[in-house]
Amino acid sequence: MQRLFYLTIDPVYFIGDRFPEPKLIGQYRQFGKLGPAYKILEPIRPVNQDDWIVLIQIPESGEETEYRYSNIKNDPVAH
Repeated sequence: MQRLFYLTIDPVYFIGDRFPEPKLIGQYRQFGKLGPAYKILEPIRPVNQDDWIVLIQIPESGEETEYRYSNIKNDPVAH
């Protein structure tokens, strides 16, 4: 009897890819100067060499959604 083994790959990190700013995880930012705050939960997958899709949560609504790391870098820290 032949057994098949499958290699599973963690979708967050691929070989050679590391999220560039792990210190952002858990941080609160806001959409622009007047937008609602959101919490950065976890990197999901790289989009290209310079960008990632990141999971965020909006505390006001509890909604979780995907957001680009390139946008997060431009959003201010929430106070």
